[in-house]
Amino acid sequence: MQHGKQQANTRTTTHGKDGAHRAPDGPDHTAAPTHPGRHDHARGRGRAGGDRRARHRALRRDVPAVVGLLVDDEDFAAMRRYPTFAFDDHPDYLRHAEGLLKALSTQGGHTTVALFDPEEFAHYCREAGLDPDSSASRSRYTAEVAATGATVAYTGQPLDELVPLLLNRAVRHATWEYATSLLAGTGPERGDDAGRTAFERASRLLAELLDGAGPGTHHLVCSVPADQGEQLLAVLHTTRPDDGPGALDSSEAAEFATVLAVGVALESPGGVVLRTSLPGAPDRLHGWRLHAGRLVALTEAEVFCAYCTDADTGDPLSPEPGVEYRAGFDVGGSHP
Repeated sequence: MQHGKQQANTRTTTHGKDGAHRAPDGPDHTAAPTHPGRHDHARGRGRAGGDRRARHRALRRDVPAVVGLLVDDEDFAAMRRYPTFAFDDHPDYLRHAEGLLKALSTQGGHTTVALFDPEEFAHYCREAGLDPDSSASRSRYTAEVAATGATVAYTGQPLDELVPLLLNRAVRHATWEYATSLLAGTGPERGDDAGRTAFERASRLLAELLDGAGPGTHHLVCSVPADQGEQLLAVLHTTRPDDGPGALDSSEAAEFATVLAVGVALESPGGVVLRTSLPGAPDRLHGWRLHAGRLVALTEAEVFCAYCTDADTGDPLSPEPGVEYRAGFDVGGSHP
């Protein structure tokens, strides 16, 4: 009996009360073995995956996004003939487009909006040999428009503000392209550098106009008739402080100079008007007419007549209150 009890005690000592195998005074070998290195490796993989995702998001923020927008019902209806075009209601399409713009904006990248023209898109697909009924073709055309055409940066503005900006930018771009083509066509008749010479002269005239206008907020309009009854129109806005030159929008300045250069190169009629505003003072209006490639200053009476006569009917109009009609100042030897 003593021997059996001693064996039982021995078994209790070596196996434990729960039957687990233990070395005397040693650890429980039935527990899952621990490997600190393996856990560290798993945590390392998790960190590496998180780092890759973070780098991917950072890289994505560096990729610009372009959205091609169908702004009117007619253009939208033209796209509905393609089965892969997913929308059948223009207001619903615009709501989704605005939602997409907002989503892209939250990602922190740069997003621009381009005007999607179905007619130009169809022509582009024919020229490139692409299937127009394809999302890939639509995205490729949108990228092309963004690279060569008019775009507006999306900064969170609602569509009812963005669309007029986009349409205005598209008209300006089309005017600039047309004026550029007219300048390019002056080469064979007037010398290969006639267009470039006219543009350089127009740029100098613009600089003299702004210099002579002095401090204030300036609004310039240049109007030049073109072929087939077309009228080229360019607008430039700038503000000049009292102590230095004003900052110019480079695109507006180039468009203005190009339209003015057409009048200079073709020696066509046309004109420039300048409106200057200063705090606490009446607005000043000045004017010039294009003659033989030069800007000739209008008299005060001519400026008044130009502004106070209905262009369509010839009827007199009431003078604008708070405005002074001034003669044009000398620009590039403008006086005959």
